[in-house]
Amino acid sequence: MTFLWPQFLWLLAALPLLVLLYVWLIRRKKKMAVRYASLSIVREAMGPGQSLRRHIPPLLFLVAITAMLVAAARPMAVVVLPSNQQTIILAMDVSGSMRAADVQPNRLVAAQEAAKSFIKDLPRHVKVGIVAFAGSAQVAQLPTTNHDDLVTAIDSFQLQRATATGNAIVVSLATLFPDAGIDISQFSAPSRQRGIPIDQNEKQLKEFTPVAPGSFTSAAIIMLTDGQRTTGVDPLDAAKAAADRGVRIYTVGVGTVDGETIGFEGWSMRVRLDEETLKAIANKTSAEYFYAGTASDLKKVYETLSSKLTVEKKETEISALFALGAAVLTLLSAGLSLLWFNRIL
Repeated sequence: MTFLWPQFLWLLAALPLLVLLYVWLIRRKKKMAVRYASLSIVREAMGPGQSLRRHIPPLLFLVAITAMLVAAARPMAVVVLPSNQQTIILAMDVSGSMRAADVQPNRLVAAQEAAKSFIKDLPRHVKVGIVAFAGSAQVAQLPTTNHDDLVTAIDSFQLQRATATGNAIVVSLATLFPDAGIDISQFSAPSRQRGIPIDQNEKQLKEFTPVAPGSFTSAAIIMLTDGQRTTGVDPLDAAKAAADRGVRIYTVGVGTVDGETIGFEGWSMRVRLDEETLKAIANKTSAEYFYAGTASDLKKVYETLSSKLTVEKKETEISALFALGAAVLTLLSAGLSLLWFNRIL
């Protein structure tokens, strides 16, 4: 815990003086009690239980004063707070390999069910967008808080050929920043190398000022895939563009790590989960990579992501908590004193 105004902590040095004042008052009262005709009657009335209880209200009041002084120093601490994450883009692989049944009932259905459960558990104020990708990437649902529309978009996935993970990232960024002029053509072979004038989109990209990776806390991308990139934009180039805008990309790998031959519509293909690239994407954007080998693993991954994206640890001022504690202790001290001795302290 740190303090914005640590100089106020010197006031705590006055607490021992208050304790000494209290002890002096107690001794003074004892001397006055000698004036009673029968001191034994007074001692019997006070008793050991009464003698102990009379110190409790002042002790509570002393702790309340301590809390007030600490609050005056404006303490700062790292606490868990609701995240201000407002938009999440789910980029989901719909390539042919997603029909593999190594994740029951198959990879696509397991991913769909996990994604729908994830959306259901999100706070209602969080917008979610859906990007489906295979050989290309397209927005299946613009960011919305309408969960029914999101579920409909997820249920409408159609399997396609090839895997363009880089395109998925670019389209997700374009969805998050619709006015930034982000386009897949910017990540293709540079037109200026062929002597073609820089178009408006490229000019906007060139003039963009990068920020620290992970610093944009209003949005995040979750990308789920079961294969390695076979076409489209280099995913690490796309990840750099996301990192330059401070957007985190949480990557989820599902399926076979070592590789497997899968049949699809009369033809077969060899698929392998490219964990190295997925980890590199997550690391570049200050996010995390998750592997899900089963449907239950995939569900747990989405539950973990839900908790990460809906709450966050943040350093914030907690003076109000100490002030509240001081108020409660003061009222408790006064209440006990009135209840037991019919006086306030």
